[in-house]
Amino acid sequence: MLDLFNPDKLILFAIIILLLIKSFKTVQQGTIAVVTIFGKYRRILHPGLNLVIPFIENIFRRISTQNRSVELEFQAVTVDQANVYFKAMLLYSVIDAQEETIKRVAFKFIDDKNLMQALIRTIEGSIRAFVATKRQAEVLSLRRDIVEHVKEQIDTHLEEWGYHLQDLQLNDITFDEAIIRSMSQVVASNNLKAAAENEGQALLITKTKAAEADGNAIKIAATAEREAAKLRGQGVALFREEVARGMNNAAREMQQANLDTSMIMFSMWTEALKNFAEYGKGNVIFLDGSPDGMQTTMKQMMGMHTLMDQEKKENKNK
Repeated sequence: MLDLFNPDKLILFAIIILLLIKSFKTVQQGTIAVVTIFGKYRRILHPGLNLVIPFIENIFRRISTQNRSVELEFQAVTVDQANVYFKAMLLYSVIDAQEETIKRVAFKFIDDKNLMQALIRTIEGSIRAFVATKRQAEVLSLRRDIVEHVKEQIDTHLEEWGYHLQDLQLNDITFDEAIIRSMSQVVASNNLKAAAENEGQALLITKTKAAEADGNAIKIAATAEREAAKLRGQGVALFREEVARGMNNAAREMQQANLDTSMIMFSMWTEALKNFAEYGKGNVIFLDGSPDGMQTTMKQMMGMHTLMDQEKKENKNK
């Protein structure tokens, strides 16, 4: 039976237990351990429980394969000497878990601090070089172009280091206060110009429509007046035609009755006086009502009747 109280055996047992403990290493999920022997690369350990040679194999570094992010703040100058201030978020990760990739990640830089410094300065330089070829007014509209340019330039360097650029977001692009104020004034003046142009167009349309409406109204009124005048003329012509027809019939009946046709003129004269008095509506009409005036009027009417008879005879003779 093993004597556990023997000091030598207790020491040996403790050494065995220590060796067993040192022989097993746990690697967390999302990380890969790099193992070296006496400072020289040996192999990599994947997540989980791994067996190592105690006191000989040493875990040099644990490499995270998860995505990592860093915020950047830097300044660039455009070709027209305007200061542009950027705030960006960089998302990157190890390319893959292959052994060669992990070796590049583990031994390219002394530590993560030096990696971050190189990565940030490389990205800042790429953006500054791109912005230096653009004007101030172009920068805000070139956000996507800047990101694509940086990815194109930086991917080669990151691949040599064992990393891959997942995403670059330019969260904020600002200028000096004087430039921002002038840009605001330009926007305000453009808005005022657009508002004035729209107001002018609206006023032009309003006046054009009003002029078209007035023109159409004038045309309609002129057409109506023309039609009314035409109808009035036709009415007057029909009235005269009916009067002439009535006088002709009356004269024929007077001749058949062996009466003087001048009585027709006298009757028309008295009817005219009656209409003057009935429809005058207060207007003053001066008529010579003396016997001499009546006689003169009757002579004029008879003279007109005689002249009409002569014209009829001449027309018959022709």
